[in-house]
Amino acid sequence: MSASATPHPLRGGADPQHIRDRLPYLLRRNLVQRATRAFLESRGCVEVETPCAVPTPGEEVHLLPFRTMRETPDGARQTLFLHTSPEFAMKRIVAATGLSVFQFARVWRNAEGSALHAPEFTMLEWYRPGLTLAGLMDETEALLRTVLPPALHYGGAHLDISGPFERLTMQEAFARHAGLDLLPTEGDADRLAQAAGCVLRPGESWEDLFFRLLLERVEPAIGRARPTFLTHWPASQAALARKDPDDPRVALRFELYAAGMELANAFEELTDAAEQRSRFVADRAARHAQYPDRDDWPMDEALLEALAHMPSCSGIALGFDRLSMLACGTARIQDVLWIND
Repeated sequence: MSASATPHPLRGGADPQHIRDRLPYLLRRNLVQRATRAFLESRGCVEVETPCAVPTPGEEVHLLPFRTMRETPDGARQTLFLHTSPEFAMKRIVAATGLSVFQFARVWRNAEGSALHAPEFTMLEWYRPGLTLAGLMDETEALLRTVLPPALHYGGAHLDISGPFERLTMQEAFARHAGLDLLPTEGDADRLAQAAGCVLRPGESWEDLFFRLLLERVEPAIGRARPTFLTHWPASQAALARKDPDDPRVALRFELYAAGMELANAFEELTDAAEQRSRFVADRAARHAQYPDRDDWPMDEALLEALAHMPSCSGIALGFDRLSMLACGTARIQDVLWIND
């Protein structure tokens, strides 16, 4: 190739101008990451790294993991999966050390893609022994005030970051925005449909309708003027959260919404291994029933064993790319990814 034909370092290769055009967003993302790391370290959190390829990628019913294969030097082969969250491994570290820990983890979720979803993305997770769910909400508010401007104009919303965030229980949210008394309906799809004044779709379960109403009626109405913590989820949606000892109908879980986006999911962590195993077994049964052709994997016995040593703890998974989108004022996750082929 002649010298005149050598590609310019900023213009050669695939779609170089696209990367150049997004450079202000990408540099802003770096600033947000540095500020986030400094915030968490100032509060005594230790940054950790955990494996991406694992035998057990998670137990969430609807997530589809990427499958891979490990081959040892002697030729043995082991099926592994790219994790959908570093949660299981990070909890083992907390159980072993008692430390507050955080991680900017690359995670993978197959069959996902939209303006808000990418199949590979960055999850910011941190775990805080001794912190209640309310304390974790306080800390999350402080983090967003540290890394975002005090006011944002995003997606038609005028978002105030400077004042207190809204804290709304799921029961309050459904009463206010869906016009119904949620908790007495749990497990009864017909009763929920009647309360909501809607027609139950063929095969629609209580959980299906709950999430349909959440998506159609509640989420569009919250987190618009200020971020909203949606707290105290129905007990059936506890996942890895412990139930509220003051009201076992609900779990100590919140999700954070801002400007039309779900930013984070958090639990006051369940530390009862027998209860967690029971939930995992139920999740597996639901996954096998809905997706019989999907891969299976071993139960994470190391996590279950570690839970016996886990201190009281709250943990959160925050979509770091979405946080960066808010900081940059862009509506596309692809704009804050260095390479988004």
